[in-house]
Amino acid sequence: MGRTVSCTALVATFLLAPIPAAHAAPPVKPSVVIVFRDGHRQSIPLADIERLEFPAAVPPGLISTPGPSRARLLGKWEVGEGNGDNFYITLLDDGTARRSIGGEHGTWVYANGEAQVTWDDGWQDCIRKVGSWYKKYAYSQGKTFADQPDNVTNARNVSQNPNGVD
Repeated sequence: MGRTVSCTALVATFLLAPIPAAHAAPPVKPSVVIVFRDGHRQSIPLADIERLEFPAAVPPGLISTPGPSRARLLGKWEVGEGNGDNFYITLLDDGTARRSIGGEHGTWVYANGEAQVTWDDGWQDCIRKVGSWYKKYAYSQGKTFADQPDNVTNARNVSQNPNGVD
């Protein structure tokens, strides 16, 4: 009788052991989530994607990348001119921008996690987070934010973050 119980317990252990593993949740697979304009979402496993192609220019804000929030970019920024001197860019909540040199008025949008400013004189500046710091990228008239910048300087939000570090 002692052997029968031992054998039965041993057989039951081997037969029932795989059951919890069979009912366990499948491992989470990395995926891309697409959010459509109507709010519905579609998740596509990364293993199924060879590449992403965008046939035309991607509208600002379509691709969300990690970076500071729009609110974090508001305020007065001390930035470099590219010649060693500094000036100020102020980003207002209504989408307007001011600078302390040159053409003083512009508009800005929050796109791809950065502030993209277009000035009335045609120049463009971008305030972008790079690691723990912020940088100002300047683009001369006729260039786009995808072009090589004319200069890159440090930027710090003196109204929200005087030290410039997150």
